[in-house]
Amino acid sequence: MRTGVSFRSESKTDLTYWIALSLLPDIGPVRARKLLSVFATPEMVFRAGFDDLMKVEGIGAIIARKVRDFSAWGGIERQIREMEDKDIKVISLQEASYPEMLREIDDAPVVIYARGDILPYDKFAIAIVGSRRLTQYGASVAEKISEDLASCGFTVVSGMARGVDSISHKGALKAGGRTIAVLGSGLDIPYPPENKALMENIVKSGCALSEFLPGTLPEKENFPRRNRLISALSLGVLVVEATLDSGALITARYAAEQGREVFAVPGSITSCCSEGTNELIRGGAILVRKAEDIIEELAPVLKGFLKTRDKTAINISDEEKKVCNLLSGEPKQIDVISRESGLPSSKALGILLGLELKGAVKQITGKRFYLA
Repeated sequence: MRTGVSFRSESKTDLTYWIALSLLPDIGPVRARKLLSVFATPEMVFRAGFDDLMKVEGIGAIIARKVRDFSAWGGIERQIREMEDKDIKVISLQEASYPEMLREIDDAPVVIYARGDILPYDKFAIAIVGSRRLTQYGASVAEKISEDLASCGFTVVSGMARGVDSISHKGALKAGGRTIAVLGSGLDIPYPPENKALMENIVKSGCALSEFLPGTLPEKENFPRRNRLISALSLGVLVVEATLDSGALITARYAAEQGREVFAVPGSITSCCSEGTNELIRGGAILVRKAEDIIEELAPVLKGFLKTRDKTAINISDEEKKVCNLLSGEPKQIDVISRESGLPSSKALGILLGLELKGAVKQITGKRFYLA
């Protein structure tokens, strides 16, 4: 399987057309996909006649003329060479490595840019977002939950902003897990600037993504667009702290529109930093106190994913084997497993979830586990 539209596996001519399609003014992802549904490839879009373009739903004379008049080919070729030097991959919508969860939404970008690797298991992702000016309470909660989710095998997705985002990425890295940062700028312009080192650490064991061409500045209008990708990449979005005008609430709204779960951490009724999260809970978001609350809520979805996975060859670690040896075909409660293994219940639960994802263990109500 190819890992993306790399500069070695995809011709630069094809790559040029894909990038050009993403850059067409007034087109956007929805119209771009309509064009692809008619003409099949970006190259055929640009080779189409004016009258044929006019026949596509949503493509009027003005937009058809912009397609025909597009002339920035030289600049794109130069960008491709520069991206190759910076180890930035271009992943088109047709590629197998395009994130499975992102591809589901109607306005998925036709091209994304990546540093690091996107793995198939990144579909088991939770987004964690929140205030840039967070309290100590918010910081400790974001760190704890991100660590616990990463320890359980989830990929943590966030926007690398100051505050909750940065802490969540760091928590996942601290746990030795995977994390994905979605930027509102080009990948060669990390924002905020002080997170440049954080981004490099993320790239080593995860991925940094953007729908914006390298060289794009972190303009204010980019971040709401970025937020829809954060939610789309995830099974659910957890908002840790947020004021009533926080951008994190935009991400939560996108999550609801995309059919993702919305989670929120409750906070003090006297803190403005918790007004947004408390309002989300009042509106139906799932109240979260710990990582297990998210895991329990997503259990049916995780089992749905498990049915599609190959269980014929399962590799388990020594630690996982130790827990498996305590199980049989008879369900056993998590507290009993924790006591018999000598592991904290949170650690044992994380191992059991990993085994469940591998298809070695099954879970039923009451946090009871048995060998599959």
